[in-house]
Amino acid sequence: MISPDTLPALPESDRQEIEGFLDRLWMEAGLSEHTLAAYRSDLSQFARWLAGRGCSLRQAGQADLLAYLAHRAGNAKARSAARGLSSLRRFYRFQVREGRRRDDPTARIDSPKLGRPLPKALTEAEVEALLDAPDTRTALGLRDRTLLELVYACGLRVSELIALTLPQLNLRQGVVRVTGKGNKERLVPLGEEAAGWVERYLGQSRPALLRGRVSDYLFPGRGGAPLTRQACWHRIKRYALAAGIRSPISPHTLRHAFATHLLNHGADLRVVQLLLGHSDLSTTQIYTHVARARLQQLHGEHHPRG
Repeated sequence: MISPDTLPALPESDRQEIEGFLDRLWMEAGLSEHTLAAYRSDLSQFARWLAGRGCSLRQAGQADLLAYLAHRAGNAKARSAARGLSSLRRFYRFQVREGRRRDDPTARIDSPKLGRPLPKALTEAEVEALLDAPDTRTALGLRDRTLLELVYACGLRVSELIALTLPQLNLRQGVVRVTGKGNKERLVPLGEEAAGWVERYLGQSRPALLRGRVSDYLFPGRGGAPLTRQACWHRIKRYALAAGIRSPISPHTLRHAFATHLLNHGADLRVVQLLLGHSDLSTTQIYTHVARARLQQLHGEHHPRG
């Protein structure tokens, strides 16, 4: 990143331009505070860089943007550069739409090409070690074992996991009704092993953890509210260390493992797409590369001409 210490102060006129743009974004698109903060940071940094050249946001041309992106290229990763350009593109399109500019200086600037990193997938042995890590003799350990089993058995996003309610479970039929991105619902098979742990958790651990309180959430936290993302991440990281897993791990790692292991065992790609809740098959296809990499590794280790 460009060091803030080397840039002049943000001109007041540019600050007002940025805040007016963000107010409209918030009203029209309902963007989160985190997203708005990212826009504010990208635009403010560009405005300060322009101020050092005696130029304002509204006056900037394509040559200014290209010079800025070239300057930034040596200090920022491609993904950060692409996000910065996306912020500028949205800002200048807004300027044109509002009649404040006739031209969009970002119109003929291509976004940097981003390589798509392969998700880190745990081996089946590592998953077994992780699932075995909680002490199921305690109420908290039994809850955590059930939580881990459910994420791995159903390939859930952490947001889907913590939002699960009791009516979404059908243990008799062995399915979970999951509400994913865009409020789209999908039915995911639970599996006998995971269903067994859920039944045990509901009968033993959950009542003890609720202490008489009432909650519809499958995994309630304090006061009956759902567990937080941070709590899930902390618990999984703790059990990964106990299981001897040294690679970085998160709740999403088990979702990656779910998809990769299904493909390794011959599952159809479109079935995996449906189970993951991906609207686009191309999003799921990245897992075929992970599975292929594993097959190549096994071939190299065991084939006489590997």
